[in-house]
Amino acid sequence: MPFEFHTLDIPGPLLIEPRRFPDERGWFMELYKQSDFRAAGIAERLVQDNVSFSTRGVLRGLHYQVAPAAQAKLVTVLSGEVYDVAVDIRPDSDSYGHWIGQILSAREGNALYIPAGFAHGFVVTSADALVCYKCSAEYNHACERGIIWNDPSVGIDWPISDPIVSDKDRLLPLLPARPPSAGRGHS
Repeated sequence: MPFEFHTLDIPGPLLIEPRRFPDERGWFMELYKQSDFRAAGIAERLVQDNVSFSTRGVLRGLHYQVAPAAQAKLVTVLSGEVYDVAVDIRPDSDSYGHWIGQILSAREGNALYIPAGFAHGFVVTSADALVCYKCSAEYNHACERGIIWNDPSVGIDWPISDPIVSDKDRLLPLLPARPPSAGRGHS
């Protein structure tokens, strides 16, 4: 199998390390292979590819979509490096409001799989970055939601203290409190 799948501190997201095949011309690697991903428990059909280009310090997120267009994402950096974050927003999850962060880079070729039920964002830590994310549902404006990047209840430890954030992302709300009937408390 040309991929290694690694579990993280929150159940659901996976760090994926593809195998590279180097030769005198450079290298080749597979970014995604449905059969290998299914064997690792990732069954979603990926239906839309998005690409963003950003410069150092740009923070995009934290974004997600709700049903019926909730999205799983496979995030890969094609050029540069980012600190990629996923926040658990599944109401019944024991890790509701908790986050994981991973450095993704073109140099390493790693990727992050983020299932539906997570808000996603990243900040560029290199001079610039070209980021590709494959999604399991098409973009749907009516289902688009977000959480402000610096929500104190989430407490993400971003590696950049004063990021460049869009006006739209600057106005995102705080993470909603978990309904009392859902899961155990947020620690």
